[in-house]
Amino acid sequence: MIAIIGILVVIGAVVGGFTIAGGQVMALFHVSEIVVIVGIALGTVLISTPGPVLKGVGRQLGAVMKGNRFTSALYLDALKMLYELFQIARKDGLVAIESHIEDPDKSALFKKYPTVLHEHHAMEFLCDSLRLVLVGSVPPHDLDALMDSEMDVHHEQDNKPASALQKVGDALPGIGIVAAVLGIVVTMAAISGPVEVIGEKVGAALTGTFMGVLLAYGFLNPLSTAMEHNNSEEARFFAFFKASVVAFAKGFAPIVAVEFARRAIFSKARPTFQEMETACKQAAKAGK
Repeated sequence: MIAIIGILVVIGAVVGGFTIAGGQVMALFHVSEIVVIVGIALGTVLISTPGPVLKGVGRQLGAVMKGNRFTSALYLDALKMLYELFQIARKDGLVAIESHIEDPDKSALFKKYPTVLHEHHAMEFLCDSLRLVLVGSVPPHDLDALMDSEMDVHHEQDNKPASALQKVGDALPGIGIVAAVLGIVVTMAAISGPVEVIGEKVGAALTGTFMGVLLAYGFLNPLSTAMEHNNSEEARFFAFFKASVVAFAKGFAPIVAVEFARRAIFSKARPTFQEMETACKQAAKAGK
C-alpha cells in the first residue's frame, strides 16, 4: 500500500508543480513519444529477460503493491507452529511429524497457521530440511551448510527480477533521448511552418526526455529497490526457519529451538521472549 501512496505522491508532485508554473497537463502527453518509449522499453525487456524472470517481475511487483507481509503477527504464528511441531516430535518421536512435513497443505497443524502456510517456498524449505533431520544421517553442521546453500540459491534467483527491472530503469533516460531525437527530426521537417506548430513539435520532443527520466527515477528504479527490500525480508524468513531447524537437529528443547528462531528475526518484527513463550504455551494447550 505504501508503494501506491509513493507513486501517487510522485505523480501529484509532477502534475502539481507543472500546473502551478502555468503549464497545461495535456502538453506532457504525446502519443508518439509514449509509443516510442514504452515500445522500446518493452522490446529491450523481451530481448534481455528470460520468461521465468519476466513472470518473477510481475509477481514481485504485485507483492510490492500489497506491502510487507513479514509482520510480527506472521512471525509469532510461525514460532507457535514450530513449537507445536517440535513438541510433537519430542513427545511422540520424529516419525510423528512425518505426515505433517510430507503434505503440509493437508496437515491439521499447519492449517492452523494459514498465513505461514501461504509462504510456499519457505514451507518447502522447512519441510525438506526436516526430512533430513528425520533421516538422521546428516550432522547438524552439514545441515547448516546445506540450508545456507539453498538460501543463497533462492536469494540469487529472487534478485534477478529486481535486477532486470533496474536495468530497464537505467536505460529509460537514454530511450527518452531517442524519442526526443525522433521528435526533433519531425520538427526539422516542418521548420518552414508556423512558429506555433514548430513550438508544439519541439515541446513534444522534449517530453520524450522528460518521460524517460521520470519513469526511470520516479517509478522503475524505486520499484526495483522495493523488490530488493521484499526479497531481503523473505530471505530473513528463510534464515528464521533455518535457525530453528538446526537448533532442533542439535537436540535442543522445543522452546530453546524456537528461541534460536526468534533471535533471527529483524528487530522491527521480533516479539519479546515473554510474548513468544506465552503464545507457544497457549498454542500447546489449545492443541491438546
